Amino acid sequence: MIGAMLSEAWHAMGANRMRAFLTMLGMMIGVAAVIMMLAIGRGAQYVVDESIASMGSNLFIILSGTATSGGVRLGTGAIPTLKATDADAIAELPSIAAVAPAAPGTAQLVYGSNNWSTLVVGTSPSALSIRDWSISAGYAFTDADVRAATRVVLLGQTVVRNLFGNESPLGKTIRIKQSPFIVIGVLAIKGQSLDGRDQDDTAMIPVTTAQRKLFGSQFPGTVRFIMAQAASAAAMPSAEKEMTELLRQRHHLPDRAENDFDIRNLTALANAAAQTARVMSLMLGAIASVSLLVGGIGIMNIMLVSVTERTREIGIRVAIGARERDILLQFLLEAIILSLIGCLVGVFSGVGSAVLVNWIANTAVVITLSSVALAFVVAASVGVFFGFYPANKAARLKPIDALRYQ
Repeated sequence: MIGAMLSEAWHAMGANRMRAFLTMLGMMIGVAAVIMMLAIGRGAQYVVDESIASMGSNLFIILSGTATSGGVRLGTGAIPTLKATDADAIAELPSIAAVAPAAPGTAQLVYGSNNWSTLVVGTSPSALSIRDWSISAGYAFTDADVRAATRVVLLGQTVVRNLFGNESPLGKTIRIKQSPFIVIGVLAIKGQSLDGRDQDDTAMIPVTTAQRKLFGSQFPGTVRFIMAQAASAAAMPSAEKEMTELLRQRHHLPDRAENDFDIRNLTALANAAAQTARVMSLMLGAIASVSLLVGGIGIMNIMLVSVTERTREIGIRVAIGARERDILLQFLLEAIILSLIGCLVGVFSGVGSAVLVNWIANTAVVITLSSVALAFVVAASVGVFFGFYPANKAARLKPIDALRYQ
C-alpha cells in the first residue's frame, strides 16, 4: 500500500519536474543557509574561546594608578605605584594561586645579521603557569635566575622565526639593547589575543634583569603591572577584595583616598566577549531560519496548486473506494518526499558553502553534526507541517464536487 503510494507520488512529481524543483529549492536554500550561518557563528565563538583560553583562567591584572599634574589627570599607569614586593605579598593571600610581576618594554633583538623589534617582558617563572603557557623547546628560567638577575631569555615563535629562521635558537646568544642574552627556551604557540595582538611576538626575561640591566627605572623595584590568578572561579570576588585591602594597607592610603592602583578582572571581560559571540551565533541562526519558513510556505503553495489541478483525479479515487485517509496520505507523502530531498541537497550545499567561506575569507567555521541534524530535522518538520494543510484539503473534497470540477 505505502509502496504504491510512494510510486504514485514519485510519478506525480516527475510529471511536473520544474514545479517539484522550485518547491524543493526553498528547502535547499533554507537548510544550506542555516548550516552555513551556524558554522560561521560557531567559528566566531571558537576563535573567542581560544583567545580566552590563551589568556589564562581566573586572571586579574593589577595596574599602577593615575596621577594629576597641573590640574591634568593622567591615565592609568602614569605613576609607578606597584613594586615586585607587592606581588610577593599578594602571593601570600589564601585566595590567590599564583602571582607574577611584569616589567615590559619594547627592544631590538639582534642575532647575527638579523634583527627584530618586539615586546620584552621582565617577569617571574610563575607567569608561565598563570598564562598556561608551555615551553616547546628548552626550559624556563627559575627563581634562582630572578634572584641573580641572569641574562637568559625565552623567545616566542614569531621572534624565533624572524631571527633564526629554521635554525635552532637554543643555547645561542642574542643581543637585547646591546646586552648579551642566552636563549634557554622557546615558548609554545599562543596565537592572537582578543584585541588581535600576536602573543607569540614576545620575549621573556627575569624581572630583576629587566629592572637592573635592561630597562632601568628612576623608581627602583617598581613594575608596570602584576598578574594574579585566583585559586578558583568562586574565589575571584574574595580575591579582588583581599588584594584591594592589602595594597591599600601596603601603600598607606587614608580611608577616603582613591586607590593608587587598578584591579581588572580579565575573566569577566573575556566572558562578556564570549557571550557576545554566542548571541551573534544565535542571531545568525535565527536569521537563516526565516528561509526555512519561506521554503515551507513554498511547499504549501505548490501543493495547493497540485490539489487544484488534480481535483477530478481525487474525485475519481474517492468514487472508486479511496478513503479520506488514503487521499491525505497520498498528498502528505508527496510533501514529505519534496522536503526530504530538498533537505538532503541543502545539507550538502550548506557544508560545501561553509567550507568555501573558510577557504575564501580565511575565517574560522565550525561544522558540527548537531547543527546539521538540527537543520535537517527542523526543515523536514516545517515541510511536513506546511504540506499537511493541502493534503487535508484534498482529503476532505466531496466526490460529486471533485468530479464536477473543470
